[in-house]
Amino acid sequence: MRPISSPGTLSKARAYCARQERAQQELRDKLYGWGEAKAQVESIIAQLIGEGFLNEARFAEHFAVSKSRQKGWGKRKIEQALRMKRVSEHCIRHGLKAIDGEESLESLKKLVAKRWEREKELDTFVKRQKVMAFFLRKGYAVEEVKRALAERA
Repeated sequence: MRPISSPGTLSKARAYCARQERAQQELRDKLYGWGEAKAQVESIIAQLIGEGFLNEARFAEHFAVSKSRQKGWGKRKIEQALRMKRVSEHCIRHGLKAIDGEESLESLKKLVAKRWEREKELDTFVKRQKVMAFFLRKGYAVEEVKRALAERA
């Protein structure tokens, strides 16, 4: 008969969550990787939520703000990444609200100006399309990029 839980698994899980914010699914995957059974995994997750080691709303907020500031991601890309991590819709909305709209817009303006200067295309129309496509891939809305391009001058 398999033991209920490996000794030290709970303390390992606490340490794993203490190092950085985690989504529930990240911890769940890690616990399964450590060989835990479904019942024990859910029990450990419930205990860590109760102890405050695991908080999905806090994770979503931290993830959204850090990706916006450090990686220059737009809200759409952040939202998609949170969905890939199986974060709940409520927590995704909470995380996206944590992004300062003014700070994000100012950052986008700077990034657009920098990208515009780096783009070697001579035809302004094509150059504008390339810069626009770059920031759309980064998860920004068309209107945001258009506004930043217009204010670039």
